[in-house]
Amino acid sequence: MYRLISATPSPYARKVRIQLAEKQIAFELITEVPWNSDTTTPQFNPLEKLPVLLLPDGGSVFESRYIGEWIEAKHPERPLMPDAMDERLAVKRFEVLADGACDALVLMFFENTRAPGDRSEPWFARQRRKLDGALQALDRAIGEREFCVGDRLTMGDIAVGSMLRYLTVRWPQDDWRLRFPGLAEYSDRLETRESFAATQPVPQVISSRVT
Repeated sequence: MYRLISATPSPYARKVRIQLAEKQIAFELITEVPWNSDTTTPQFNPLEKLPVLLLPDGGSVFESRYIGEWIEAKHPERPLMPDAMDERLAVKRFEVLADGACDALVLMFFENTRAPGDRSEPWFARQRRKLDGALQALDRAIGEREFCVGDRLTMGDIAVGSMLRYLTVRWPQDDWRLRFPGLAEYSDRLETRESFAATQPVPQVISSRVT
């Protein structure tokens, strides 16, 4: 059986959890705080990032988008990628936008934890622009459609949906739902799926100082 090292708020780990659930692949969930000194992550990923998929043979697969591609290649049943090349490329574009927005959100979160005198407002503003740019692009691309690409759930929806809920949890004061009501409705529809409802992000306490 696979084992997945995950963090409860992580949108990257959530993508893998949703993918495994949609494909009905059994796995053991191992929850860690990757920033704490007692994390086992470096034992399995030299980049010290989550998620990490641990294989039955002792190997590991890491980086969420690569894990997603690995799972699709190894478990093609219940496909979450289209067959047509143009549609596959469209899905990957949605993944790039969503993951880029998540990267900016993580940087914003840690910048916000610094002491007021140590914070860089220009740096924070740059990440904010990236997030807003991604939201605007996603809003234009998805519109009122049920799914990002085609007529069924794909890895694009999993990536975008995970990012939007992470934004809601990390920045509950953000008005993105008012600015992008179409994206808000899209997010709400996704969250009714069993795989999404069972993987709701929850903040963790970081006990080791991150500088």
